[in-house]
Formats: sequence, C-alpha cells, structure tokens
Amino acid sequence: MKLAVNIGYWAGGSGTDLSFIHDAEKLGYSSVWVAEAWGSDAVTVLSWIAARTETINVGAGIMQMPARTPAMTAMTAVTLNELSGGRFLLGLGLSGPQVVEGWHGVAYGKPLGKTREYVSIVRTAVARQHPLVHKGAHFEIPYRGGDATGLGKPLKLMTHPKHPVPIYLAAIGPKNVTLTAEIADGWLPIFYSPDRADAVYGPLMSEGFAVSGENGKAERFDTVASLQAIVTDDLETARLRIKPMLALYIGGMGARGKNFYNDLACRYGYEQEAAAIQDLYLEGKKMEATMAVPDALVDELSLIGTREMIRDRLAAWKESAVTTLALMPTDIESLRTVAELVL
Repeated sequence: MKLAVNIGYWAGGSGTDLSFIHDAEKLGYSSVWVAEAWGSDAVTVLSWIAARTETINVGAGIMQMPARTPAMTAMTAVTLNELSGGRFLLGLGLSGPQVVEGWHGVAYGKPLGKTREYVSIVRTAVARQHPLVHKGAHFEIPYRGGDATGLGKPLKLMTHPKHPVPIYLAAIGPKNVTLTAEIADGWLPIFYSPDRADAVYGPLMSEGFAVSGENGKAERFDTVASLQAIVTDDLETARLRIKPMLALYIGGMGARGKNFYNDLACRYGYEQEAAAIQDLYLEGKKMEATMAVPDALVDELSLIGTREMIRDRLAAWKESAVTTLALMPTDIESLRTVAELVL
C-alpha cells in the first residue's frame, strides 16, 4: 500500500504553509491531492506544489468536468505533466447538480454518458495519434451545430507528450463506480469503509473490469481512498474534529433525495442516522447535525487513536482493495506515525 496526502481545498489567505508536504515527500508519501469546488481551483495549487517539490506526484482530486471542455483538460493535463516530469495524476469528476448548475451555469445532464465521452476525448487528444474528432450525444468536435460557422476543423495537440497521463475518476454511485473500473486507471472514492466496501463496491468493480476487456486491469488499478488520521489518546476530541465534514456532506451536499453522500451512508447501513443528519442540516441546525454523526461511522471512515490502535485498524485497510491511502493532514506527527506503520 502506498501513502498520499490529500490537502483538499486551498482555503485562501496570503499563502499556504506546505512544509508538511516536503516532510511527506521525505517520508516516502507517493502523491499529494488537491480539490476544487467553487473557490480555489485545483490546477493552480498543484502547479504551485509541483514547482516546489521534486519527487512526489501531484494529483487533481478532482478537476470538475463541467468547468472545462475535454480538450482544455487534455491541454492542462499534458502541460502540468510535462512541466513536472511526469508527476501529474488527472482526477476527474462531475461534482453535483448544485455546483454544476448553480456555479458553472451548465446543465448537469446525464453523468454516465458525459463521463464516458469526456474521458474518451481526453485520451484521444493526449494520444495525438490522429486529429481530434468526436461526435456523441454530449460532445461534438469539431462543432457542427446550427450556430456553427462551419470553419472548425479537426486539430491535433501541438504538444508532444513524453509521459502518460493516468486518469482517475471520483465516483460513489453504483453505475458510476462500475464505469470507473471500466474506463479509468484509478478511482477516488470518498468515505471509503474497509469494513463494507467489498460488499458495497466489490461486485461493481468486478463488473467494470470485466467489461473493460483489459487482462489484469484489476491488478494495475489504483484505488486512492482519502481519510483523516489523528494519533491521539483523546478519541472524543478527535471524533469531534472529523464529524463536521461528515455532517456537511451527508446533510448539506445536495438536496433532499439528491445527495450522493447521504445515499452512501444509507448503503453502509446508517439509514436512520443519515436521515436525521440531513433533516437537521437542512433546517440550519449544523451543530446538532454534527453531533448526530455516529461515533461508529467516524471510526469506520478514519484512522484515530493511539499508535497501537491505528496499527491494529490499518490491518483492515491493508486487506481492502485500497492501493493508496490518502491522509488528510492534521499534524506532521500523525503523517509520520502512519508512514512508519505502513511504509
């Protein structure tokens, strides 16, 4: 199992202290991942990190597909990958309807079809074996719509990539997970439970690998699960540091009846708790929603406790399908402890 760091969103301010990334690089962490929503973008932060590191890979977790055309994503991925010496990992995702339509101002549409076409276009553009031509239900290149000038022509990427661009997909819905196993090089699951994932995700992944037609793909596939790790003997305080994010996603990331994270909590067996968290959060009772997050769920989805407790808990993660454990940094001692136990 490899280790990674997931710093999430850059929160703003005059700068950011990335000293822990240098420490992680020295400790043997393989990659650092950055997210984007409707604040800081992932590419700028990753470029900043790549310019200040030497060996650690830089991963987009994720770049939002509705924010960029597939061709623009291919250009960006190739540029950052070449400038970093082949250290870029392209993580893609559709985000959710609230962000897609409320921030980017485009229709959310049909996620499965859009994702399949988007990844295909990016791969074709990066491969540059021939000029880019695509005609699908969601994308048309060159564009020939009724308002087109008719002057568009197939083009080939001007840059000649020397390094491959691995593509990861963020997915938690059953059909999206199967699609990820079929068409991607890796998977970025959120709120992964090593205790339940085999039952919830195992058949879906197997189906996708089979459809891909690639022999041995399951062995090459990189599953990067993000989680928080806190070395402490104060479990109650550690849980309280993690619960607000779980409450935000389960309760507030999406509308009632259209919240992928709430659905996942239900599939994990926390139907009543997920409903209560969402009710409280949507009523504006964020503190109550936070306190409604079960301790058991926190313990499933994170690494908290003493060094000995984390060592014992890591056994479940090592036996799971996870190949890269991405820690959301809390302190350097926790990063060091996990590195000593895993690497």
